[in-house]
Amino acid sequence: MSKRPLAVILASGGMDSCVTAAIASQEFDLAFLHLNYGQRTEGREMRAFNAAADHFRAAHRLVVSMDHLSKIGGSSLTDAAFPVTKAVLHNTSVPTSYVPFRNANMLAVAVSWAEVLEAASIFVGAVQEDSSGYPDCRREFYDAFEKVIDVGTKPSTNIKISTPIIHLTKMEIVLRGVALGAPLHLTWSCYQNEEVACGVCDSCALRLRGFQLAGVPDPIPYAHRPVYA
Repeated sequence: MSKRPLAVILASGGMDSCVTAAIASQEFDLAFLHLNYGQRTEGREMRAFNAAADHFRAAHRLVVSMDHLSKIGGSSLTDAAFPVTKAVLHNTSVPTSYVPFRNANMLAVAVSWAEVLEAASIFVGAVQEDSSGYPDCRREFYDAFEKVIDVGTKPSTNIKISTPIIHLTKMEIVLRGVALGAPLHLTWSCYQNEEVACGVCDSCALRLRGFQLAGVPDPIPYAHRPVYA
């Protein structure tokens, strides 16, 4: 039996959660949690999640359906009425890909599981670089949620939310992942395609720019590889 503490990691199958898992694995055994919420690339993200969980030899693995978010709609990730827009990297308004209050829903599931597992921490691959459009990617949000955990769980429960890459740029995340040997080739970031990444949605653009600025080839296939650096 391992004597290391346990951490739940919210693992989307993307690059940020993969690098976060690599960081967490240096100190914790990992419980991999994946949430399906009716996103366009649900199947591809599941493949990436399972591949990462295998790579990190996850002590526990759980997949939970949150299809209520697709029923609620309001996002181009879950609602066919909203097209996935092309990337505008300097946009300061909330993009159509924002899923209303998604991260709070995900954290609620993670806290429930972490309390049952007696985990010490929940790791989230949130990135402040994304927060100009996504209000639930800011550290202030996670600080507030930690207070909810303290109030709403058993007195003996002490769960912290760790966001180790929240202040890094995508370039720094790529370099950190390479340095840690994170399996970036197993990850998937595209918002709309499941076999060949589009290269032009917000998520693809941020990822590609990170690799380009880092001077590292992005190992996944793209239909288009614009220069964003």
